[in-house]
Amino acid sequence: MGEAVNLVNNFKVEKVIFNCGEFNELEKELINALEKKKISYYSCIKELNIDKYKLQFLNTGVYDNENDNSSVIYTELNNYKFLFMGDAGVEVEEDLLEKYNLQEIDVLKVGHHGSKTSSSPKFIDEINPKYSIISVGKNNRYGHPNKEVLNNLNNSKIYRTDLDGSIMFKIKKDRLKIETCTP
Repeated sequence: MGEAVNLVNNFKVEKVIFNCGEFNELEKELINALEKKKISYYSCIKELNIDKYKLQFLNTGVYDNENDNSSVIYTELNNYKFLFMGDAGVEVEEDLLEKYNLQEIDVLKVGHHGSKTSSSPKFIDEINPKYSIISVGKNNRYGHPNKEVLNNLNNSKIYRTDLDGSIMFKIKKDRLKIETCTP
C-alpha cells in the first residue's frame, strides 16, 4: 500500500479495488491521487470477472486490526485453486474456514509475509496447499518468515521471494509450471 501512489503516478492504472473497512491515511492519499487522475475505485467488492475467470473476494468482514481487513482472493484457473491471503491473520482464517469450503488449494500466497500472526496449523491443515508462496524481503527487520509458519507449511513446496526471487506460475495444456528468477 505504501507505494500505491507512486504506482498510480508512474503506470497506467484503470481501476483500484480497496479492501473492506474505513480508509486509513495512506488510502485517503491514494484516493486523492485517483480522483486527480479520474481513475475509478471500488471498496469491499465480492467478486470480479475477468474474461471467463472470476476472482472471489472472501474477506468482506470488518475487523479491528487493519491487516485482518486485507482482501483475501480465491480463484480457479484451469481447475487449479489459488488463494491469496493478503495480510489476513488467524481470526480471518477461522472465519474463512467456517464460511467456505477451502480444501486442497493448489497455490497459497501465504498471509502477512509468513508472520506468526497467520498460517495457523488448523488453517493450513484444512486447506492443504500444494505450493506456498511467501512474499518477503531478504534480511527484513521483522524476521519473516516465522519458523513456526514454515513448519506449518512443511507439507507443501515453499517458494520465497527472498530466496527464489520472482515466482511465476504458468498453466499450459492444463499443466501447472512454476518458474523462478533468482535476483
